[in-house]
Amino acid sequence: MIRLLAVDIDGTLLDSRGRLPDAHRQALADAAARGVAIALVTGRSFHFTHDVTDALGLPVTLIVNNGAVVKHPGGETLMRHLLPRETALHVLGGTPGYEDSVAVVFDRRDARQIVFERMDWTHPNRRGYYERNKAYIAEVSPLAHAIDEDPIQVMFNGSVRPMRELAAALRAMPGSDHFSVALTEYEPRDFSLLDVNRAGCTKGSTLAAWAGATGVAREDVMAVGDNLNDVAMLEFAGTAVVMGNAAPELKARGFRLTGTNDDDGLAAAVRASLGI
Repeated sequence: MIRLLAVDIDGTLLDSRGRLPDAHRQALADAAARGVAIALVTGRSFHFTHDVTDALGLPVTLIVNNGAVVKHPGGETLMRHLLPRETALHVLGGTPGYEDSVAVVFDRRDARQIVFERMDWTHPNRRGYYERNKAYIAEVSPLAHAIDEDPIQVMFNGSVRPMRELAAALRAMPGSDHFSVALTEYEPRDFSLLDVNRAGCTKGSTLAAWAGATGVAREDVMAVGDNLNDVAMLEFAGTAVVMGNAAPELKARGFRLTGTNDDDGLAAAVRASLGI
């Protein structure tokens, strides 16, 4: 029996234009009415989820920053897995040449939640993000001076191939056992997000911890996702479903497949699994 439904946001809950389909909202509402707890499990930062939770209009738990933080929509922190300050500095020191594509993310309530050194926010793949989040973004040079406390993560972004190369370099870096690397790729846009989190911190590890804290067995968890950063979450869940628009590497893993995010695929998966 499914008691906890873990849903990725971008590419899963939202359609390809970033909108919440009525069918997806209604399917989650029907699941909640049956007593199923809903967790939105995303690479987004907490402040970047408000529009989604407002549109959804349901009681949810937010597992954000690829598992680093768990919050209620009102802002109460339930779990945190911060990246040690020394590790963040080590990552920055070991990645010269990426100053124009890296930021450090903090769990703060002021305008210094996302700190960068010299990011070009006019780039088409960054401009929309900047416009929606500029109230939380601050510039500090050099970036290392901004790391005066443990951050949530170090976040890189860029074209797919350079970010894959960076991910490989980070995983081979001395001290890589002190952090984890998560890639989220949008190949049609030639754009990737690379998050460096605390060692062992993934969507899956935090979903497992949250399920345990709320008394939900693994076999009673359903997860739905579409990207590489969803792998650990899908591997943990007793019922795992990938979207029809999912990355080919994710589809190749043999998870159950549903329709695309433009074809009400999440709603179909939820209704089939819950029998509603």
